[in-house]
Amino acid sequence: MNTLLELHNLSKTYGKIRAVDQLSIRIEKGHVYGLLGPNGSGKSTTLGMVLNVINPTGGHFQWFGGSLTVHQTLKQIGAIIERPNFYPYMTAMQNLKLVCTIKQCPYEKVEEKLKLVELWDRRDSKFSTYSLGMKQRLAIASALVSDPELLILDEPTNGLDPKGIHQIRELIAKIAAQGTTVLLASHLLDEVEKVCSHVIVLKNGVKHYEGPVDQLTHSHGYFELQAPQLSALQTALEKLALFDTLKTQNGKILAYPKKPLAPESLNQKLAAQKIFLSTLNYKKKTLEEQFLELTNRPQQP
Repeated sequence: MNTLLELHNLSKTYGKIRAVDQLSIRIEKGHVYGLLGPNGSGKSTTLGMVLNVINPTGGHFQWFGGSLTVHQTLKQIGAIIERPNFYPYMTAMQNLKLVCTIKQCPYEKVEEKLKLVELWDRRDSKFSTYSLGMKQRLAIASALVSDPELLILDEPTNGLDPKGIHQIRELIAKIAAQGTTVLLASHLLDEVEKVCSHVIVLKNGVKHYEGPVDQLTHSHGYFELQAPQLSALQTALEKLALFDTLKTQNGKILAYPKKPLAPESLNQKLAAQKIFLSTLNYKKKTLEEQFLELTNRPQQP
């Protein structure tokens, strides 16, 4: 089955506060999904509901097409939604063997997963001696010992230094390459852009976008243009009729084309009108720009 999880108008209210507002999304096998939104956007509440630790106020969700029992479903999911929680006086090996006992997994998985998260060399070190990044990687290893179809991570790089962040991002990419679907909640645009193939944008519990990251960031871009006579440049651009929008900003004209337009072609067309540019910069909208635009729009129907 390709569809692992479906949410249908899922909602959660706390008194007058609507934490999640009629959220409908679908998680398909084989992708890395980013649940993206600022703090308080409903990401953690959504994960809590689908993991049966928070009761929804309205709507419903369905795992694996509804074909599995709750017990069977939970065996197919690995999740980390809080800080890593292990026995500090036990080693990584001992902690993971305990997890295997609880999850009824063979102990052979311990070596396999510790090597995957690059902690095999520290397998006999006590958990209390681990850095925050190492603790997070051990937590990911514990979530993977049952070889789940889906790994859920809530803000996996929170509190980590740049090296730790890089290690977690590389690890997520490695896990995804091995065939595990990943759903991670994050407020970091950079994280989603670098790690995820798909993104679900939330703000105040409302979905503003769901789809591939590259479709969100794909646009025809825009040009930053300057010429000795800015008014003449403005007139020439209007005559070309190639742009949806022309804006003047900080002594430059920002020109947003209606369809793909090569910088060389634009330069030639303007030169033919005796307009010679002193500045021609072509830029594409960043995920941050797109995110800000999306979250200022009305809710999707």
